[in-house]
Parts: sequence; C-alpha cells; structure tokens
Amino acid sequence: MSKTVVVLGARNLGGAIIDHFLELGWSVAGVARSSETLASVRERGALALEADAGDPDSLRGALVRARDEYGSLDAVVNAVSAYRAPGGGAFGGGEVIDADLDAFRGWTVAVAEQAFVFLSAGAGVLKESGGGALVQFATRALVQAAAQELRAGGIHVALLAVDATIESPKTAAFTRDQPREALADMGQVARAVSYLVEQGPRAYTHELQVTPAGERWLP
Repeated sequence: MSKTVVVLGARNLGGAIIDHFLELGWSVAGVARSSETLASVRERGALALEADAGDPDSLRGALVRARDEYGSLDAVVNAVSAYRAPGGGAFGGGEVIDADLDAFRGWTVAVAEQAFVFLSAGAGVLKESGGGALVQFATRALVQAAAQELRAGGIHVALLAVDATIESPKTAAFTRDQPREALADMGQVARAVSYLVEQGPRAYTHELQVTPAGERWLP
C-alpha cells in the first residue's frame, strides 16, 4: 500500500507539492474550497476534497475522507495562505510604527488561528491512523509546542521556513523585476517538504529553513 499525503491549499506551492508527491508514487489528496482549485487538483491526478482548512470539523472530515479513500494517512502539509490583508493588498504590514491594528490582525491572528486548526485536526486524525507527519510553513512558536507534545506519540511536526518570496503566478506582479536567484522555487520547496515527511523517528528535523542564494542570509 502506498503512503498518503493530504495537501491543504492546492494552488501554486500546494500544486507543486502535490505534483512532487505524485511523482514519488504517493497517494495524494488536495483540500480546497474553490471549484477552480478543486478542478486543478483532479487534473493533476490527485483526490480533490472540498473543505474549509480554517474550520476544525470541516478539515477533520476531509482528512478522514482521504484516509478512508486510500486506506492510510501518513502526512498532512499546510500550504494555505491564511493571511487576510486589509483591502486585499499584498502580504506584509510595513514598518511597525506605521502599521495599524487591522493589518497586524490580518498578518498574525488569521495565520495563527488557521495553523492551530491544522495542527489540532491533523494531529487528531494522524493519532487515530497510527502516526505520521505534519508540515507547517509559519508560526514557529505554535509549531514547536506541537512538536514537543506530539513527537513521543509518533507524530512528526516540522516547521518549513521559506526565507524569501516564492516565485509563482500569485507573486508574479511584484517580483517580475527581481532576479530569479532571489526567489524561492516551488519545486525545490516541494522537495524540502518530502525530505521532512519521509524522515524516520530516529532522525526527525523539527525546523528547516531554505534561503535562495540571491536573498540576504544571516547565520
């Protein structure tokens, strides 16, 4: 029986992660809300699951459906863009002295809340399934707390920090003049995800940072 991964947020980076795990021979499901994204998941050859990744019951139901469909659940990857920019603007709150409370809430509260739902629902279903891996792309403190709590129970929680803008159709409008060496590649980020997911309990990585060569890096 092949292993099963569920990817939350199936556009752009999520789509690249789906493609990579399909190439590795995994059974793959993608969670999304829009009919357009769900259709894209099906076209890639993965199971499309309509659910709200910010709602605990909805997400749990999707994970259980994937497990029932494939007979296992081994990993869940959160590639959702949960931030809520006031007015629909781009990511980022600007300088602290100039930012307002609505911007702060959009960049932090919405992201932390969705990460909590992912970790809580994902850990619950993985525990029922015998363990597995959870890979999250933000909220270091919350991920570290979950990793400490769950590692002894066979659930590997890892933070994947991408220290750069990820090159994708979503970011094309404001990255067109940047050198490609300064932008993260979706395919290579997807390979970093599989590196984390395929680790065994004798060599867990709980935090991995990837930084393009053209981006500023401080050790």
